[in-house]
Amino acid sequence: MCLAIPGKLVSVEDSTDPLLRTGEVDFSGIRKQISLGFVPEAKIGDYVLVHVGTAIQVINEDEATKILSYFSQLNLAEEFQENENTNKT
Repeated sequence: MCLAIPGKLVSVEDSTDPLLRTGEVDFSGIRKQISLGFVPEAKIGDYVLVHVGTAIQVINEDEATKILSYFSQLNLAEEFQENENTNKT
């Protein structure tokens, strides 16, 4: 299974070769430099889906918020499961 994480594009470093274009993406406070070669239309302020260090799609803010909410719910479910397993021992 593949997983792409949404983040907000906060800076862009252009290149003469569009495939070498990069940018800094903010993932809820954690910033990473990623490749923008697959999303030439991405601009500062856009939300992008990032997989293995590469932005693969530009998405709107509502969609990004929804995805992040799902991730948050999964984390809570995981913590609940861990607590249940700990209480059984």
